[in-house]
Amino acid sequence: MNGFREIDPFDLDESPFRIIGSEWMLISAGDGERYNTMTAAWGGFGTLWEQSVVFCFVRPTRYTYLFMEKSDTFSLCFFEHRYKKVLDICGTKSGRDTDKVKAAGITPAWKDETVYFQQARLVLLCRKIYHQDLQPDRFLDPAIDTHYPKKDYHRMYVGRVNRVLAAKR
Repeated sequence: MNGFREIDPFDLDESPFRIIGSEWMLISAGDGERYNTMTAAWGGFGTLWEQSVVFCFVRPTRYTYLFMEKSDTFSLCFFEHRYKKVLDICGTKSGRDTDKVKAAGITPAWKDETVYFQQARLVLLCRKIYHQDLQPDRFLDPAIDTHYPKKDYHRMYVGRVNRVLAAKR
């Protein structure tokens, strides 16, 4: 963590709409030997069950899904704009047949049994506390189903935020 300082989740002054929806994030999970990461633009921050939480969504067809299922923890990493190509690579290549981390030129690090990346400007280290599959019969707006031409509905993960790391700049 030498390039990071730990901050309180309540001290975040970032807009989740901007950093998730426009700037994107990497969702990463795995153990000390194997892990995977993927780019995501869906999710959020909030309070649930008297805890600071994040929620993110992963399709079961994504390779990262296997790691999210096996891991108790995951990270959300946010980057400066100059790393947009990293996010493009991690969002368009599959870890099944490509070493995305090597191709993107980012460096993994570990804290609390959770993988994250040293180039990130903001890292949320999280412990899974809930998951649920999205169910199309629950969509109140039928147009939402157009996001699922293959009917591969996302699984939503809720994670308790254990640590927030901000890059020392």
